[in-house]
Amino acid sequence: MLAMPVTTQRTVFFLSDRTGITAEALGHSLLTQFEGVEFKQLTLPFIDSPTKAQDAVDTINQAHRDDGSRPLLFSTLVDAEVRSLISTSEGMMFDFFDTFINPLEAELGVRSSHAVGRSHGMGTYASYKVRIDAVNFALANDDGITTVNFPHADIILIGVSRCGKTPTCLYLALQVGTLAANYPITEEDLEFTDLPKVLRPHRARLFGLTIDPIRLQQIRTERRPNSRYATIEQCRREVAAVEELYRREKIPFLDTSTVSIEEIATTIMHMTNLKRRMQR
Repeated sequence: MLAMPVTTQRTVFFLSDRTGITAEALGHSLLTQFEGVEFKQLTLPFIDSPTKAQDAVDTINQAHRDDGSRPLLFSTLVDAEVRSLISTSEGMMFDFFDTFINPLEAELGVRSSHAVGRSHGMGTYASYKVRIDAVNFALANDDGITTVNFPHADIILIGVSRCGKTPTCLYLALQVGTLAANYPITEEDLEFTDLPKVLRPHRARLFGLTIDPIRLQQIRTERRPNSRYATIEQCRREVAAVEELYRREKIPFLDTSTVSIEEIATTIMHMTNLKRRMQR
């Protein structure tokens, strides 16, 4: 098969009758496999009526006229009439529900509900409360604000400033209901050979994050430009010291330099056998 000529830019639409998160996640995963193409990505959420569907068709067709090439459409639309209208547009449509629902119905012998918004609904009140409580826990126990709740934490992330502790804790809270706290290992902490005293009773729940010093310098420079905190020398010194601490104390750790928050969280769960508090 002949390779298609590379187009420098293509417009991509993620279409959904709800938030568009699922369409974005699935579509983006596919697009990452195509290097050399610049994708202009737009999300059209809450397309839940024929009127909104026609507005979306108009937007898609205008993009076709502007670009001179067909937009790519990634859809998780459920309503048949809405999907039919979108299919009349000048875009190339990839319908995730049509691709997977029909074979699943055939295999299970059960017709799907075709209920709009089911994948991102609240679910049960109990699971929703687990998520909210976990998010509140992560926020209340962020960056060493307090350590009084550490005995209740499922996991405590530690590491130097700006290595990814906070976003990872929030992701774990939102996605699986984990009670995740984090504690910054400061320059003062690294002057001593032992773990900070406040962490010692919770050694079994500790997990370390580290990062390449050059990447750390870039992040810190955005936060505090022209500061000692952001110099490459300071970054190298802190990273080397904290990694030595992890090895000496036998604390598992992960390099976050080139890893997404999703992968960091999943790897932590795998390495620690951390269980979900909230089921999908």
